[in-house]
Amino acid sequence: MTDVARNPAGEERALLHPLLDENPIAVQILGVCSALAVTKTLETALVMCLALTCVLVASNTSISAIRRVVPRDVRLIVQITIIASLVIVADQVLQAFFFETSKKLSVFVGLIVTNCIVLGRAEAFAMHHGVRASVLDGLGNGLGYSLVLAFVGTVRELLGAGTLLGHGVLPLARDGGWFRPVDLMQSAPSAFFVIGFAIWGLRSWRTAQVERREPLPLEPEEAGEGRR
Repeated sequence: MTDVARNPAGEERALLHPLLDENPIAVQILGVCSALAVTKTLETALVMCLALTCVLVASNTSISAIRRVVPRDVRLIVQITIIASLVIVADQVLQAFFFETSKKLSVFVGLIVTNCIVLGRAEAFAMHHGVRASVLDGLGNGLGYSLVLAFVGTVRELLGAGTLLGHGVLPLARDGGWFRPVDLMQSAPSAFFVIGFAIWGLRSWRTAQVERREPLPLEPEEAGEGRR
């Protein structure tokens, strides 16, 4: 594969394309589980974004640095071990500096180990490219993931509670205002709807992302009739 690290255009692609053109959630439909679980408030969404981006950049960097000495037969074991170690560090840091938020995130920081984005970028990109390109790829995918989670967290908290980062934004009806919180937005299924609308909006804007419909194969009888 071409060494992206020696190609400025390739570096730009690695960093910028995951934001919109190859967004890991909106286009590749990866990492959706965490988007459902941790976006009830913008605060938890942002902390999760920070944790995953740090793990993604660090794992890509580490795996790229040792890619030439890792036997192919055990590469997945090595990748998972590195990712799991980084996730443990990230979890401990969150517990030390963001304890209350860490409790709200529960087990979902630990589940970064199983996040398809992290392992997918390690296997598909970091194992085949230099350290610099892998860092940019990890950062780009982390920012693309964060963009969607921040959007979902903002919509859910704003419509579900009338607040952002715990601060009142919309005047609540119970306090004499006009806004009545939408209870549905405080439940996990609402994230499906928000992500769905985000994907619809993105693909309406960037029509090249819409998959082309492949014609269904004809049954033998239908193919025979067509030849007649």
